[in-house]
Amino acid sequence: MSLFAMGFLLVILQPSTGQFPRACANTQSLLRKECCPLWDGDGSPCGESSNRGACQAILLSQAPLGPQFPFSGVDDREDWPSVFYNRTCKCKGNFMGFNCGECKFGFSGLNCTERRLRTRRNIFQLTNSEKDKFLAYLNLAKNTPSQDYVIATGTYTQMNNGSNLMFRNINMYDLFVWMHYYASRDTLLGGSNVWRDIDFAHEAPGFLPWHRLFLLLWEREIQKITGDENFTIPYWDWRDAEDCVVCTDEYMGGRHPTNPNLLSPASFFSSWQLYCQNQKQTDNNNKTQNPLLPPKISFADPRTAISNISQSGLHNALHIYMNGSMSQVQGSANDPIFLLHHAFVDSIFERWLRRHRPILEVYPAANAPIGHNRENYMVPFIPLYRNGEFFIPSRELGYDYEYLQEPALDSFQEFLIPYLEQARQIWPWLVGAAVIGGIVTAVLSSLILACKKKRAGTSPEIQPLLTESEDYNNISYQSHF
Repeated sequence: MSLFAMGFLLVILQPSTGQFPRACANTQSLLRKECCPLWDGDGSPCGESSNRGACQAILLSQAPLGPQFPFSGVDDREDWPSVFYNRTCKCKGNFMGFNCGECKFGFSGLNCTERRLRTRRNIFQLTNSEKDKFLAYLNLAKNTPSQDYVIATGTYTQMNNGSNLMFRNINMYDLFVWMHYYASRDTLLGGSNVWRDIDFAHEAPGFLPWHRLFLLLWEREIQKITGDENFTIPYWDWRDAEDCVVCTDEYMGGRHPTNPNLLSPASFFSSWQLYCQNQKQTDNNNKTQNPLLPPKISFADPRTAISNISQSGLHNALHIYMNGSMSQVQGSANDPIFLLHHAFVDSIFERWLRRHRPILEVYPAANAPIGHNRENYMVPFIPLYRNGEFFIPSRELGYDYEYLQEPALDSFQEFLIPYLEQARQIWPWLVGAAVIGGIVTAVLSSLILACKKKRAGTSPEIQPLLTESEDYNNISYQSHF
């Protein structure tokens, strides 16, 4: 049953749009289609005066898409974010952010030169104080307005290309609920027509990289509002769970004693309202219609970019088991268990990356569903991130999982790793070359040996004095004195 009361639904009466940096949610930026805010550190756009970045034109991928979305120019998310902006900050080195004012994941310090590795831990391995702090951080996020972002409540067309602003404030927690909803909602075609076969965050190869970035950004925002630079999202290892062991008031909330659809009043989250979770959505004319929720969330086969039921089972089973908000893809991020669940799903992704060590080219460069090609920018994030940028090991992004940690390597081992990795990637070619080389060597050796034997049989200097064909008995020896 639901962890949250369906009675606490917040009905959104406008068609939803994305999240935007507050500094770019103004008429001037939208009319110019430019999002290059000033960096407070030096007062220049993108921190250009400090060589942190520069305002540049967005280069969109031209790779062909799959056939799942046969439209063009009907959805603001197409070729993200070009409908709203065609120039954004491109940061240099280890700098990151919509104004290049932050560090890339895994780096810290004034100049973003210090490597930093954080560890995500099993929620049941946290001390009581650590667990209570995590729950308090969630509640703080639900009650803290986002300082950097606002959400748009209308399309670019409804904003009259920027002259009619349609933005609103939102708390930090619901900002991420909104982003998850916006990335996965259906396309509104006008009137009562919708297109359901579209999802920028699920059912295709971008699913795992998209949620990896989502969790990293979520952690970053919590670190900023709490000042706790060591914060990481804990994970729930549900592999052997026979029931919802986190569904207690000590953790994520138990059932209400009299209404199984509600959380226990003793839970941290019993008073929370849901966002983007209405049973009926609205079309472009604000007319209500039946739910637009896809039947299930799925992984995709990275070789074909098509959803694979056997792979999706690991992820979907928990969503469906939880029912309520967790079972509905678009609004599932309302439930804080979503974070614990996806942190563990990400750890499974990490195990796969470490076991197979795929090269980037394994990720489809073309013909994936809309938004899922390797070089596509992920919806609805600003600053911009490509899918392929998060198809890499977690330690390169500054975090690890407690149960996946390996013994520290000495400096010599670290020096050898890149060369061993290169050798591992080309070893099939090396084996093939060795086999061919062996065959060629054997053939040449045989030819040389045959030639030597032939020469040995014809050289007069090495012919025997007597041969078996001669009649030794009839030979007479004479001497002349």
